[in-house]
Formats: sequence, C-alpha cells, structure tokens
Amino acid sequence: MTPTDPCGPAPVRILLCDDHAVVRAGLLALLGSAPGIEVVGEAGGGEEAVALAARLRPDVVLMDLQLGPGMDGIEATRRIVADAAAVTEAGAGGHAGGKGAHGPYVLVLTTYDTDADITRAIEAGATGYLLKAERPEELFSAIRAAAEGRTALSPPVAGRVMARMRGAGRPALTERERDILGQLARGLGNREIARALFISEATVKTHLGRIYDKLGVDTRAGAVAVAKEQRLLS
Repeated sequence: MTPTDPCGPAPVRILLCDDHAVVRAGLLALLGSAPGIEVVGEAGGGEEAVALAARLRPDVVLMDLQLGPGMDGIEATRRIVADAAAVTEAGAGGHAGGKGAHGPYVLVLTTYDTDADITRAIEAGATGYLLKAERPEELFSAIRAAAEGRTALSPPVAGRVMARMRGAGRPALTERERDILGQLARGLGNREIARALFISEATVKTHLGRIYDKLGVDTRAGAVAVAKEQRLLS
C-alpha cells in the first residue's frame, strides 16, 4: 500500500471484485503504486463482493461483469447499490458526511463494451464504466471521480452512450431482420431459423451480422437483451 500523509485527505478505499486471481494481483500491485488509493479487500465472486461491501463499507467497489458461476457483476452491483441506499436512508449509520456516508459507489472495470452490458450496468446503479484496456492514469482518475459520486466512462463507452442518446429511438431494423430477431429470441439456431423463414442459412448469417451492427452487440444473447430492452420484439 502507498503510505498517505496523515495531515492530508483520507485515501479512497477500494474493494476489488474479479474472478481471476491473476487480474486481482495485478490490480493490487497497480493500485498500490497510486497515491491516495487504498485497497481494503478483494472478492472473487458476486456474493462475496456484496458481503464484503456491507462489512467494509469501501468508497468504491471496482467490479468486473463476468464472474463465473453464481452472481454476476450486474446483480452484485444492484445489491451493493441497494444496500448503500438503505443505509443512507436509515441515517447513514452514524456517519457524519464525507466519503463513506453514502455507502460504496460501483465502478465497473471490464473488457465488455456492448450496448447491452453498458445499459444493464448503468441501470443497476453503476457510477462509472471503464474498460480494462485503459491506461493506469485513467483508472486512477476514474476511481477518484467515482469516490465523489461523479460519472466516469471510458471514451469508447461514452461514445456509445452519446450515440444512443442522439439516435432516433429504436434501431431501424428491416422487416426481415425483425423476423430473424424474433426467431433468435425463441432460441433457434441459424439452421432452424433458415427453415422457419424459408431462406438459406447464409442469408441468416448475413442478416445476423447486420442486426449485431445496428444493435451494437456481438453475441446472440446480447442482441436478444437489447431487443427486449428496446421493445423490438412483438
């Protein structure tokens, strides 16, 4: 840990949550070199993160989204934020303002930047959304911003959010793309969709590529999630 000036401001207290031990070790080493930041705990799963956040009351929880079996980062974020709100509503547990009175903020740190992941994280209450490809200085800055309750977004994520805000509502899908999206939501594979719609499997793949581009996703599950969110399915 980096020593802090006893006369200076209190360090930002961090709880790490990532299911990869090597990643956690790397983050511990990295954050240990940052002045004014102190790691007070680490969790390898969502359930553990929720429990440690309630017990340690860090300023910021650095949260991965994909956490292996069990509770994922989205649900863990939702519970941590809900617990913090409950504590604050009950009188902040005797705290007299400053960092800690609000309970922890959640800063997502992930490799995933699809619209569906970003939307779900923000709706769950995440204060910021950072990609693991960012430079260390960007991570330190985002942590400090999150500790103050300020939004921190990686530039690619901010670009996606702004693009969606500037957009004219729902993505402009063709009738055929909507048909394929509907079959996708039923859990059908490419071959089954082709048979159901009397088109070739190659045509299905072409349409799927266009659907992914329009919805800003790269997986079938992501396409269905965004379609449900935007009410594109009849």
